Amino acid sequence: MTDRPAGVDDTADDTADHTADHTADGAADDALERLTARLRREDALVVAYSGGADSALLAFAAARVLGRRALAVTAVSPSLAASERAAARAFARRHGLAHLEVCTDEAERPEYAANGADRCYHCKSALFDALGPLAAAMGARVALGTNLDDLGDHRPGQRAAAERGAIAPLVDAGLTKAGVRLVSRTLGLVTADKPAAPCLASRVSYGDPVTPEVLARVEAAEAALRDLGFPVCRVRAHAGGTLARVEVPRDEIPRVTEARERVDAAVRGAGFTFCSLDLSGFASGRLNALLPLLPS
Repeated sequence: MTDRPAGVDDTADDTADHTADHTADGAADDALERLTARLRREDALVVAYSGGADSALLAFAAARVLGRRALAVTAVSPSLAASERAAARAFARRHGLAHLEVCTDEAERPEYAANGADRCYHCKSALFDALGPLAAAMGARVALGTNLDDLGDHRPGQRAAAERGAIAPLVDAGLTKAGVRLVSRTLGLVTADKPAAPCLASRVSYGDPVTPEVLARVEAAEAALRDLGFPVCRVRAHAGGTLARVEVPRDEIPRVTEARERVDAAVRGAGFTFCSLDLSGFASGRLNALLPLLPS
């Protein structure tokens, strides 16, 4: 136990911790109340549900408010990792969500496979083509798990969402990513601290074709790295899917270099010809640096 100067109240830290906890609880309650009020304005919802922190909270909250008039739908394609599909299923079962899987055909669309700056637009268009008939049959609108932080990023899919009349209840309720995690933690959802897991196509360098083979390579390499003890990682595919650029948090880089032979074997065993380590560390959206280099 650390000695304290005379006259210092030993309960001061405990009081401060209690106050911080109380403040966080109050913020979570307020955010959940705003989200609940927003969802009550809908007659029925089809939630685009990938199983990530954002869509999981939205699907859970929609089910609490709307009951069976809320349907969580997972889009299945080569860009969805098998581990993410399984996690989405497990979460839906645990919480009794009405849940369907639908196959989407973005991989068969040349505009998507070309992997230009607007790839996400074509991906979301395929999603809405699949969800639209379900929503129409239910008299529902389609809801996405977009949060406030997403609005400042390069996300062409938001244009497709606007064109199709999809809604973003998390945005309407004023939730940031931190807010989503705070509310999820308060509700006891296992997704509260789940690392972000964008679609596998986001790992492919812009301008390189998105193919099922390259996506499978990325999925296998990332799974292998997680098995080696690196739960937060990205394998970015370059040079037509021959070169892997591995990203881990900066403080994990020494561990990767110590395990470089196993890391190299794992990544090349997934089908890459070369394995490289990004010394800048992990950051979401790193491939967006290539956007200015694409033909206009």
